[in-house]
Amino acid sequence: MASPFLPAGATTGDSGGELSSEGDSCEAESPRSPETEESRRLTEQFEKAAAHLRGLMQVASREQLLYLYARYKQVKVGNCNTPKPRFFDFEGKQKWEAWKALGDSSPRQAMQEYIAVVKNLDPGWNPQIPEKKGKEANSGFGGPVVSSLYHEETIREEDKNIFDYCRENNIDHITKAIKLKNVDVNLKDEEGRALLHWACDRGHKELVTVLLQYRADINCQDNEGQTALHYAAACEFLDIVELLLQSGADPTLRDQDGCLPEEVTGCKAVSLVLQQHTAGKA
Repeated sequence: MASPFLPAGATTGDSGGELSSEGDSCEAESPRSPETEESRRLTEQFEKAAAHLRGLMQVASREQLLYLYARYKQVKVGNCNTPKPRFFDFEGKQKWEAWKALGDSSPRQAMQEYIAVVKNLDPGWNPQIPEKKGKEANSGFGGPVVSSLYHEETIREEDKNIFDYCRENNIDHITKAIKLKNVDVNLKDEEGRALLHWACDRGHKELVTVLLQYRADINCQDNEGQTALHYAAACEFLDIVELLLQSGADPTLRDQDGCLPEEVTGCKAVSLVLQQHTAGKA
């Protein structure tokens, strides 16, 4: 299983610069100061922790993954130096915000905190014992690879909330929860996204239909003013855009940046359909 804590193509031994645990032959012959030796040991433990984490994906929560991701980036890159992802890249925004929140924390502190969490996830882990190699290492490109923050299939059942079930397109679970009134169909997450937003973002047309049947607010806006129509348009799901429009979605609603749904899509077919409905509303 891929680890979400290394850049694509990176290996546990390919740290570079100060993070490298191996020096050239001249450096190896030079006496090391206690501070240098301690730094080397800390770096080695950090690299081993990153490798060991590959086997702990099933037990780590999303909050822990975010925590670890941020500290890995702080060690490997330094302070957050990338623009905040756009509104529809939810996982990217979470990763960015976790990294940005570290401010100018030192790589040393980030490594110590990273190692501590890995130890907490596996109290029996001993960084002095070499990691298993070969097939059991389950790595790629010479080391663990990052493709996303986490794999949704690794979320433990007890950790799931209604939005996780929505992402999974678990229509039976969501329908039952709404019928039993355990969940409000218009419940929002911390970003102001309702179930309808999530269903549109993931392209779950059947779930969108079910939520609308249970009177989901079709023009509900998230914290950035985005409607479900903005989400479907941005993701270029033409069939869902048409479904929403047929069900009464308002194509003239703008988000906080003043953008109409037609202005957030790169798909000509989606844009044309939205323009036609916007003209009809004028």
